[in-house]
Amino acid sequence: MRLFSDALIPLVIVSIICFGLVKGVDVFSEFLEGAKRGFGIVLDITPPLIALIFAINTLRQSGGLETLCSLLSPITEFLGIPQQLTPLAILSPISGSGSLSMLEAILKDVGPDSFLGRCACVMMGSTETTFYTMTIYYGSIGIKKTRHTLPCALCADLTSFILSPVMVSLFF
Repeated sequence: MRLFSDALIPLVIVSIICFGLVKGVDVFSEFLEGAKRGFGIVLDITPPLIALIFAINTLRQSGGLETLCSLLSPITEFLGIPQQLTPLAILSPISGSGSLSMLEAILKDVGPDSFLGRCACVMMGSTETTFYTMTIYYGSIGIKKTRHTLPCALCADLTSFILSPVMVSLFF
């Protein structure tokens, strides 16, 4: 099985090249054209990505994250989200690396087999980095109006935050 998975990508690449040659396509020129378009996409998404990373680092370094957590504590208590998981719930839709470092800190503090550790892992596994994903996908194709995407994605994230402790309580 391992041999097949190691050979799969080279096999797909060789198949594409052979198919292009059979159809009479200049495969190398098409590859260069695709690489040129890909580089343009990277240039298009770089400014919003830098702004997102800057905002996340500013929020964490300035103490704004702790302030935001304390302001949201009545709401998170009402929703049943443990207070220690609030920073993870805030960062998860924004930054994968930020929420991963928050998960690591939670697991170091309380352990992976604790209720909070399991809740944090379920949260991480059931949410998406909504703002990052929208920045990359919409930024790469130039969409400015997100319409219903953001509210729906944030509702899905909120559902995951609320249900994580419930599911951990039910199954563990």
